[in-house]
Amino acid sequence: MEILKVENLTKIYGKDENKVIALDNVSFSVEKGEFIAIVGASGSGKSTLLHLIGGVDRPSYGKVYIDGKDIYSFNDDKLAIFRRRQVGLIYQFYNLIPILNVEENITLPLSLDNREVNKGKLDELLKLLGLEDRKTHLPNELSGGQQQRTSIGRALITNPTIILADEPTGNLDSKASEEIVELLKRSNKDYKQTIIMITHNLEIAKEADRIIKLEDGKIV
Repeated sequence: MEILKVENLTKIYGKDENKVIALDNVSFSVEKGEFIAIVGASGSGKSTLLHLIGGVDRPSYGKVYIDGKDIYSFNDDKLAIFRRRQVGLIYQFYNLIPILNVEENITLPLSLDNREVNKGKLDELLKLLGLEDRKTHLPNELSGGQQQRTSIGRALITNPTIILADEPTGNLDSKASEEIVELLKRSNKDYKQTIIMITHNLEIAKEADRIIKLEDGKIV
């Protein structure tokens, strides 16, 4: 079943002599439950593509369909709600709230949506993340790997249609990186979670089901 469809996606910044084509007519589709890696050199358009898929930015041209819905047909408010409920975002620098503990950071998307926390699912997720004994700790009391696991938990708690991970191991040492990739693979397998991950690390990319390579804003 096709869960994501990207059609002729193009993003242009500036105009005339200052025009930069960050993404150039990109099209591909992803099946439900696939684990996709997107690779490419710095400036190849990887992050631009991920932000457009996640509704963080809008394209100059083209369409993104998630679960059959044209996400750019939504106004900004509806798009923000859709993104919060259906798209799990994992960033390189965690983006945790410093004054919230692990459990509160993980359940933040539900709190913002005035939705109740399923205690059973939260406990199961904390166990998967290896954070049962860290759930009352603040971010500054955690290692880099534990902070990233918390951000993965925050992305998974809403049971989103798709997970988008932007260089999730880029700020970690090799051991923590391996743990994060293994955790993403487990969530992909155990929860049938569709994952699209940006990485510059080809060894990490090889863990995915499929690799998409970008160069100068185009798939090569």
